[in-house]
Amino acid sequence: MIVKDIVNRDIVNLTNCEQEPIHIPGSIQPHGFLLGLKQESFSIDFCSGNTEEFISQSHTKLLGKTLNEVFGDQVLAKLLDYIADNKMLSSLLLKLNLSDKEFLCTVHKSGTIYILEAEPVNDQAKQPHEVYDHTSQFLTYLHTTNSLKELCHLVAEGTREITGYDRVMIYRFDRNYNGEVFAESCRADLEPFLGLHYPHTDIPPQARDLYMKNLLRLITDIDYSPVPIYTIDDQEEKNLDLSLSILRSTSPIHVEYLQNMGVGATLTISLIYKNRLWGLIACHHYSPKNLTPEIRLAAQLQGHFITSQIDLRQSQEEYEIARKVNASFDKVDMFDLTVDNASFEELVKIPELITLCNAAGVSLVVDGVVYKSGLAPADDEVLFLADYFSEQTENSSFVTEKLIDHLPHRAELCGEIAGLIFHALDMDTNNCIIWYRPETKTEVKWAGDPSKSIIKDKKGLSPRRSFELWKEIVECTCKPWYQSEIEACAAYSYSLQRQLNMILLTKEEEKYRKLAELLKEKNAELENINWISSHDLQEPLRKIQLISSHLLAEEEVSSAVEHSLNRLNASAERMQTLLADIRKYSKLNASEDPFEEVELGVILEQVKRNALENAEAAVDISWDKLPVLRGVPFLIQQLFSNLISNSIKYAKKGVHLRIEITAWDEKLPFEKEDALYQVISVQDNGIGFEQKYADSIFNIFTKLHHASQYPGSGMGLALCKKIMRNHGGHIQAKGELGVGTEIMLYFPVS
Repeated sequence: MIVKDIVNRDIVNLTNCEQEPIHIPGSIQPHGFLLGLKQESFSIDFCSGNTEEFISQSHTKLLGKTLNEVFGDQVLAKLLDYIADNKMLSSLLLKLNLSDKEFLCTVHKSGTIYILEAEPVNDQAKQPHEVYDHTSQFLTYLHTTNSLKELCHLVAEGTREITGYDRVMIYRFDRNYNGEVFAESCRADLEPFLGLHYPHTDIPPQARDLYMKNLLRLITDIDYSPVPIYTIDDQEEKNLDLSLSILRSTSPIHVEYLQNMGVGATLTISLIYKNRLWGLIACHHYSPKNLTPEIRLAAQLQGHFITSQIDLRQSQEEYEIARKVNASFDKVDMFDLTVDNASFEELVKIPELITLCNAAGVSLVVDGVVYKSGLAPADDEVLFLADYFSEQTENSSFVTEKLIDHLPHRAELCGEIAGLIFHALDMDTNNCIIWYRPETKTEVKWAGDPSKSIIKDKKGLSPRRSFELWKEIVECTCKPWYQSEIEACAAYSYSLQRQLNMILLTKEEEKYRKLAELLKEKNAELENINWISSHDLQEPLRKIQLISSHLLAEEEVSSAVEHSLNRLNASAERMQTLLADIRKYSKLNASEDPFEEVELGVILEQVKRNALENAEAAVDISWDKLPVLRGVPFLIQQLFSNLISNSIKYAKKGVHLRIEITAWDEKLPFEKEDALYQVISVQDNGIGFEQKYADSIFNIFTKLHHASQYPGSGMGLALCKKIMRNHGGHIQAKGELGVGTEIMLYFPVS
C-alpha cells in the first residue's frame, strides 16, 4: 500500500489569491485530528499526520483499516446511530472513546466520505449551566434594546464574556463587501476599532463563499504548523473538500494578514441575512487560544440570535419607512390629472410626491414641458437628463446614489444633485418623472489606506502591514435609496403612466370628434355641390340642347353653322353623362345594405343581356363555373356591368371581341397581406394599354385617349375600385398595348 499526502502546494500570492482553492488545503490545524471514512465500508481513506500524538497510532497504520478494526464495534455503532439520527453538523456533539481517551467529535459528509474531526475533552471546560446562564442573559439583552446597533454592542460584550477573547467585533458588509466595525467590545488597554472600515480585498470572494457554508471558523494559533492529510495512493488527483471542516488549515495569505495585525488566535461566526453574508462576529486574541466545542457552539448560538434580530429589526425599520411611503403614495395617487396643463403644475406641488421616496425634489417632463418642485436642476438640465436616461434605459427606469459615476463630464450638475430615481412615462418620447437627492458628505475611517491593501516589496506582493487610521471623505453621493422607496416610485410611475395614457386618449378623442364634425360639414358642402351639379346644371344643358335642336330645324342654317351646332349638342350630351357619373360616384359610399350570398353566374346573365342589346358589333362573353360571393347584389352587378362596358368600348376595330370571366381555383393573398382572397378575372382582346398606367387608370377622371376617339367620363374604373373597396377587396389591372386587358378582382374569403 502506497501512502501519499494531499497537501496543496500551489504557490499562492496576492496575484492569484482570488483563485486560491482554500477549501482543499490538504492539511489541518494541530489541535485535533481528522479521519476520512468511506461511505459504504467505513474504512479509513484519509488520515491526518498527527494521530500518533492523540491516540498513539500513526496514520500509516490506520489507513485502509475499518473504524471498528481500530477502535471496536461500539465506536462504529455510536457513529452509525449519530448519522442515522441526522445529528451531523448539529449542536449535539459526538463523544467517543478512542484508544482509551475521550474525544468530542464533529461529523459531516464530503462527497462519498464521512469526515470525523476529533478534539480531546478539556477538563477545564465550562459547565453546561455556565453556558446556559450566558445564553439566558443574552436573551434578556434582546428585550432591553431598541436599535440594531445597541443589540450588536450587547452581542459583542456577551460573546467576549463567554469566549474570553481580547476583542470581539460585529463586522458589517456593504453592498460591495467593504467591511465596517459596527459594534465592538475589547480590553481597556487596546486601541478600539469601532467605526473603522476595511476594503473588500481583505476577504476575497471564495472566503466569503466558505463563510456562507461553514458558519464557524476557528484558528487557535496563528503560528501553527499545518498538519498534512494522508491517503492511500489509489487514484490520480485524489483530494478532500474541507469546506465544512472545523480543523481546516488556513490560507497562508490570511495567516500573514493576521500576523501583520498582531493577532494570535481568532474565532469567526457568520451572520447571514436574506441568503447573503450580512457580516461576521470577529473575535481576536493576541496570543494562542483554543475554545472547547461547547463554548464554540454557545458563541455560534449567539450568532443565530443576532441573525434573527437583524432580520426583525431591519424589517421594523424598513416597515416604518414603507408605512410612511405608502401613506404618501395613497395621497398622491388620489390626485386626478386632467387635460389642462395646469394640472401638472398642481401635481408636482403636492408635498407627498417628494416624500413618496424621501427625496429632496422632483421633476416631471410631459411633451417637452418641465414641471418641477423642491431641489431640481434647471429646465435645460432636466431635459438633458430626460433625453439621456430615456436613451440609456430604452425608456425604462434607473436608480443611482452616485450620479457622477454615470455623468463624469457633468460635475457641476452632479454637485447639485448626487442621486436620482428615473422612470420613463412613454415608449416613444422623453416623458418621464425624476426624483432627486442632494449630496451627503460622509467621513469614512479606514483601517489603513484602502488603496494600499496590497503592497509590493523585495519579497513580492503581500497583505498590507499598516492598519493606521486613514480618513476618506466620500463626496458626490446621496443617502442610499431604500427598496421600499424604489418600489413606491415604480408603482406611482406606472399609475401616472396610465393617467397620461388616458389623457392622451381623451385628447385624441376630442381631436377626432372635431375632425368628424369638420368632415360632416365638408360632406354636407359636397352633397350641396353634388345637388347643384346633378340638378341645377342639368337645366342650362337641356336649354342648350333645345336651342341647338331648334336652330338645326331651320332651313336657312348654313353647313358651317350646322356643324357647330352639332358639336355644341354633343358637348352638352357628354356634359350630362359626366354629371350623371359624378352623381353615381358621390352616392357610392360604404353601403349600409347587409351583405348576402350572390350567385355570380346569375348576375352575369343579366349583365350580358344588357350589354349585347346595346353593343354595336358582335361580342362573345363567356365564363365557366363561378363561385358564390358575399356582397351587395346591385353593386356587384354595376361592377361587372362597368367592366364589360369598358371592354366593349375599347374593342379593336375589325377584330371579333371576346370577353372571358374566370374564377381562380386557388385562394391567394393580395400583395403582402396575410388574408386570402377569391380572385375573379375579366379578360378581353381589346386595344389594351401600357402597364405603366396600371394604377392611374383607376383614378377619377383619368382617360388614356381623347374623347373624340373613345367617349366617356373617365369614371368607370374609379367606380369599380370604390365598389371593391366597399366590399373589403382590391382591384388590379394588367395590360399589353394592342393585345388586351385583364382586370383581377380580389374578394375577401369569409
